[in-house]
Amino acid sequence: MRVPLISLLLLAGGMAGCADRSSTKPIEVLDERTGVTLGALKEPIELAPSAQSAALVSHKQVSFAYLGPIEWNRSGILSYGLWVHIVPGSDRQPGDIHAPETLALTLDDGPLALPPGETPKLGRAPYRQLAPWGQTAYFDLTVDGLKRMAASRKLELRVRAMDGSTMTFTPTQDSRPVLTKYMQVRGITGD
Repeated sequence: MRVPLISLLLLAGGMAGCADRSSTKPIEVLDERTGVTLGALKEPIELAPSAQSAALVSHKQVSFAYLGPIEWNRSGILSYGLWVHIVPGSDRQPGDIHAPETLALTLDDGPLALPPGETPKLGRAPYRQLAPWGQTAYFDLTVDGLKRMAASRKLELRVRAMDGSTMTFTPTQDSRPVLTKYMQVRGITGD
């Protein structure tokens, strides 16, 4: 029995339309050892050097940055954080991202404070390190800060380099839909 080609094409198109191709969709994982539920994105948001930063080092391998929100649910007690991972290239070396004032996140309405954060000791990290030679840090994030990030057209991460210069990173694609979806899945409303 032969299936008409048009039927196969419609079936394939329908299946492709139903598939969520977003690699940044939210996930939830229970850490069985501690009982903490971890809410994160499937993949972190990628930030590339801004056009101005990239132009300065166009002949070298450039650095990249990644960030992702995290929700920890400890028996109904919720806390939030921001995971940041810097992958240095051969352009400039970032300073210690754990040091005060090394990182700055700027949104449409101004800077977002990034106080250093503590993470629960879990058997699983919220995001995988993209490069073993990169730096990873966690910062405390409030619900209001997450809402500001999701509503902002501008998301600019500035990192002080070891030579004192500033490395500037911006998302490779609009981060608002990803962060808005994350908030919806986590039950964080716009109120």
